[in-house]
Amino acid sequence: MLEVVTPGLLSTIQDAGRPDYADVGVPTAGACDPLALAAANLLLGNDAGSPALEMTLTGPELRVLTTCVAGLAGADLGAHVEDRALAPGATHLLWAGSTVSFRGGSGARAYLSLPGGIDAPQVLGSASTYLPAGFGGLEGRALLPGDRLVPLSPVDPDRAGLRWPDRLLQPAYASSPTLRVVAGPHHDRFARDALDSLRDQDWEVRPESDRMGVRVSAASPLGVRLERGELLSEGMVWGAVQVPTDGQPIILMADHQTVGGYPVLAVVIRADRPLLGQLAPGDRVRFASVTLEEAQQAYQEQQDGLRKVAVRLGRKDPWDLLVDSAAG
Repeated sequence: MLEVVTPGLLSTIQDAGRPDYADVGVPTAGACDPLALAAANLLLGNDAGSPALEMTLTGPELRVLTTCVAGLAGADLGAHVEDRALAPGATHLLWAGSTVSFRGGSGARAYLSLPGGIDAPQVLGSASTYLPAGFGGLEGRALLPGDRLVPLSPVDPDRAGLRWPDRLLQPAYASSPTLRVVAGPHHDRFARDALDSLRDQDWEVRPESDRMGVRVSAASPLGVRLERGELLSEGMVWGAVQVPTDGQPIILMADHQTVGGYPVLAVVIRADRPLLGQLAPGDRVRFASVTLEEAQQAYQEQQDGLRKVAVRLGRKDPWDLLVDSAAG
């Protein structure tokens, strides 16, 4: 239905990821903003974790080959059809012969869904593109001119013109967000003021950030001296705040390595992954500590809100929208 004219900075097929293979060294991958992925899909009546197009900073130019309905969610990257703006958090009727372009905006990532999801081969139960290993999505790579995005289900014209009926997504696009963290597994091996130093200053997102990790820096780097010897490499999780020897943290993202040797001072809570996934180079970010119980409550409230919106959009599946949709 859609043909790629120009691919944008980094446009890939992503779904809810493949979370069950970390033990054999395969990262989860999937959408960096899982909440926006769910919104784009639910607007079309899809499963929340269906394959969609993840666009980064500057979106592609897409030629509409067949009249269709598309869902759009996440950051506002300035989507237009000719001179008509396409708002995120809504579905849009796209006429054959028109062109969808992205003129730039705010935030880092936007998601475009098609009915039933975008047709892409399943690798280990997921269509997500994992660029470092070159598998998933369209031949394991970002979009190229001439690629075609084909829906898995027929078009339902009645889905056109729907809007996301809740403000659930709004916090993800604050200009200077605060990420909530719990203490990491190695926090007691840092100097005693390390967590305070993480929380008490602004951090700037560095240009070399990518889908593997958001790199941040501040005027006062974190002390990385461990109080009890060196660490062996061990399993890593999405949101882990690793601290390398220069004291400037790396916050692991969807494509993070499954093991690592840098000490982990803190972990960004799961409910704040949308905030993390929308950080762009030059953004400012702060950190705030919460308890494990508060982190669990925040995620549960997010999921409850997502379920309520799903029902209002015509989905009645009583499942955990972002977990059970991953890896089938």
